[in-house]
Amino acid sequence: MKRTLRRSILKPSAKPEAEEPSEEVVSKPIVSAATESVEPAPAVATRIGGAGSAWKSGALAQAQGSLDRSREQIADDILHGRHELRLAPGQISDPLGTDRRADWMEQDRFLSLLSSIEQNGQDTPILVWPEDPDWKPDLLQPEAIENVPFILLTGRRRHAAAERLGRPLRAVLGPPEKRSSNDSRFEMLFMRFRENEERENLGAFEHLTSIGEMYETLRESASGEKLTAVSFAKRIGVHESVVSRGRAVYKARDEILNAFKNVYDMSFAELQKALATLSEDAKATPKKRPKFKKITVKRKIGNRNLSVISDSGNLSVKAAGLNLDKPSLERLGDLIAAYLQEQGSEESSK
Repeated sequence: MKRTLRRSILKPSAKPEAEEPSEEVVSKPIVSAATESVEPAPAVATRIGGAGSAWKSGALAQAQGSLDRSREQIADDILHGRHELRLAPGQISDPLGTDRRADWMEQDRFLSLLSSIEQNGQDTPILVWPEDPDWKPDLLQPEAIENVPFILLTGRRRHAAAERLGRPLRAVLGPPEKRSSNDSRFEMLFMRFRENEERENLGAFEHLTSIGEMYETLRESASGEKLTAVSFAKRIGVHESVVSRGRAVYKARDEILNAFKNVYDMSFAELQKALATLSEDAKATPKKRPKFKKITVKRKIGNRNLSVISDSGNLSVKAAGLNLDKPSLERLGDLIAAYLQEQGSEESSK
């Protein structure tokens, strides 16, 4: 028996009405059947590209700003002695010189330091100032100081050792506020004195000579202000009695060096006796005044006699029968003054 299918089963069902795509469908990526690749939606691609460019630009600006601030900080640290420099010995001049004995580079202490630096390097930086008081590091390259000249404040033995060994020096800048002061030379002397006292005690002669030099330097730069031993002693941290002895030793330093062979080994008491000995010798041998011969030159002017006399360094002119008024006498005085000035210039040029 044959079975038949109902027409409703064989008849294709009606197609459902097309639905409008939702936002979710539109926003999804489009898939290609042939390549099965995903194409990003144009609106999303444009938005991501703009944000990336802006982020990169901001990051670069931030990095550049950080770099600029870092350079400015290094430059400021250099000027205020917080950043160490590396200098060639030839970049550094020494306008002050040492306050030690003349043969200090031949002494055992220096030779020992030289050997230590050769084997172990330089432990402590030297102190310098730029030769130009207005110098500032280049903000683009603050550590580019190869051609900048400096002056030495402290560390003469380390500088001499590095120069002899042909090595660069570790260095920092001294206080900038003292560099431009009126008494900057005194400040340089004081820094030299203080370091020597702290690192290695000076002998009595070196100690007192250095104090005397500091006093005279500060007195000359005081611009008319009176400098007292009390105020000076307080400023450098010594007793006022030491100041007077320092001035005396500094004033007589050449005589002391010529009169005594063991000057650098003398104690304070021995040096005081040496000063007293020099003072007694000076009193016992008073200075002789130079003797001048009396010279007279006479001239005949008409019926008048003219006498020009040089006696004990004094010049006098005598002429009888003259009645000169003040203008005539001034002209004569000008002639004599011009002659004496010309003679003085000739003597000084010999």
